Amino acid sequence: MKIYNTLSRTKEEFIPIEPGKVRMYVCGPTVYNLIHIGNARPMIFFDTVRRYFEYKGYEVNYVSNFTDVDDKIIKRALEEGVDSSVISERYILECKKDMEGMDVRPATTHPKATEEIGGMIDMIRTLIEKGFAYEVNGTVYFRVRRFKGYGKLSGKNLDELESGNRTLLVTGEEEKEDPMDFVLWKPKKEGEPFWESPWGQGRPGWHIECSVMSKKYLGEEIDIHGGGEDLIFPHHENEIAQSEACSGRLFSHYWMHNAFLNINNVKMSKSLGNFLLVRDISKQYDLSVLRFFMLSAHYRSPLNFSPELMEAAKNGLDRIHTAMQRLKDESGKGCTGEESPEEKEAVQAFVARFEAAMDDDFNTADAISVIFEMVKYANTLKPEEVSEAAWEDVRNTLLKLADILGIKEPEAELLDADIEALIAERQAARKAKNYARADEIRKMLAEQGILLEDTRDGVKWKRA
Repeated sequence: MKIYNTLSRTKEEFIPIEPGKVRMYVCGPTVYNLIHIGNARPMIFFDTVRRYFEYKGYEVNYVSNFTDVDDKIIKRALEEGVDSSVISERYILECKKDMEGMDVRPATTHPKATEEIGGMIDMIRTLIEKGFAYEVNGTVYFRVRRFKGYGKLSGKNLDELESGNRTLLVTGEEEKEDPMDFVLWKPKKEGEPFWESPWGQGRPGWHIECSVMSKKYLGEEIDIHGGGEDLIFPHHENEIAQSEACSGRLFSHYWMHNAFLNINNVKMSKSLGNFLLVRDISKQYDLSVLRFFMLSAHYRSPLNFSPELMEAAKNGLDRIHTAMQRLKDESGKGCTGEESPEEKEAVQAFVARFEAAMDDDFNTADAISVIFEMVKYANTLKPEEVSEAAWEDVRNTLLKLADILGIKEPEAELLDADIEALIAERQAARKAKNYARADEIRKMLAEQGILLEDTRDGVKWKRA
């Protein structure tokens, strides 16, 4: 298996630190609002990476954090007149709803920055003791030039950054020993959340949070660190500096970054008004379509979002679902006998090509092409012409490979008679004042796309 490593700018053979195990950290969202489709791309892609490693037999320890203390969270809390934790907890719950809709499995651990402050203080203290950090008036800075490898991930040169890119620098330059030094700990401001520290009341800088959470749940050396390419500099560059300065060891062996997402060929931006929330998409499409769309391009390629491309993704996913449904409906109708060597070989050829695509830097676009070819092959099969064993091999293999990409077998649609029976049960529950059961039935029907309307003439229903 080969992975494109941002650090070396080449594809490298994946060799885990510990045989049979993968330690992977992916930067999660800052929870001050509903997640947008830019947040969704790394969530979907790295969930697929995790699934493929598990398919290959690896034990995956997958950590993805929630940044729950941040200027944007504090700003929103002040606007609403509530504690910042109210904002972060609200949007963590909403994020998890969207993740479930996209069939993104929960990480092994979803740490929150505010629950790891003690570890951050300890790491900052170590960096000060080693001479990599210093305190000025309650702010602790990291000495960037003291870390000799700074810039190795992004390819940026410190002297060029200082002279030509001053907009990238952190504020408070008059206090710093060097304009490029970045903040590890900042003193509290009025109305902001704070924690006690050896340097006074304050809160951590953004970069130190991920270093500490990664170290706690995965160890000082990890296999893979991932995120969007916008995080390469300064966030991931700074993570490397503080983590390796603290431990004296290589922080992450492989760095993976997904490319940007455009809307109608224009970079997504709030100022341009083309900012799309995952929740907005869910009003038009099942989020499985969004997932399929996201995986239809290689993760390192820029991805353009448009209504036309989403419709094409929906049609493609429908083709796969139709084939899955037929394989299910016709199951058990095949001829008796064993699967022939030729039939088995045909199925294994699809598996080999799917794995070759995924082994080549997780090329989901090519993997989806293999799924489509398998669908085409499945559609040529007739139950009366193949053995039941061969039919089931095609079906089970298609489901297994598709599941790696998060493509599920469609649930059986409720028959009209079943819907009417459930509505009658709901009415009986309401009459008996068993409102919990009545609400449960309504919710269950809604999840199947059945909408109820209580009218004077009784309950009316329709398919969404």
